[in-house]
Amino acid sequence: MRRARPGAPPRGTAERALTSVEAGADFDEARDRSTERRTETTTETREVREAREARAKEQPVSKLWHITLSVSGVESPLQEVRRGLEQLAHDHPFLLTSRYANDHAEIRYWEEARDLHDAAAVALRLWGEHRQTAKLPPWEIVGLEVIDRETYHQRIAEGYGPPPAAPVGVHPY
Repeated sequence: MRRARPGAPPRGTAERALTSVEAGADFDEARDRSTERRTETTTETREVREAREARAKEQPVSKLWHITLSVSGVESPLQEVRRGLEQLAHDHPFLLTSRYANDHAEIRYWEEARDLHDAAAVALRLWGEHRQTAKLPPWEIVGLEVIDRETYHQRIAEGYGPPPAAPVGVHPY
């Protein structure tokens, strides 16, 4: 799906189109459960409620986790670092922002996972799995922060969270 004026490519891209991704069914079910608790009223039958609760027990509820991944290594030409990070952003559509220099970079994005362990495992694989396809520098991961959505928003509201990153995209330090 493309969101732009008819005949005009999206700003800042040559041919890139926006795509949307649905949240998992467990997000809707979690919202429904919290709504039921607040209203304490329900019109569903006992059998329907028990079936829904049984499904909820079988499926772990996913959460959103804010990831900050720091990588570092030998110096690489800035143009190659930028091109690699832009390709990573294209390959990994939830990438929020990347900041880079010729010997290090920081990547921020949201990850959907069951718990912190799963989110961290996926984050630790991100750089290595995309190193060849995105032609990323042969840098090592030197830092990882994984925080849940509530903690992220609390930090931002209190003004002591991660400094607001540059606007969405790939930017030099």
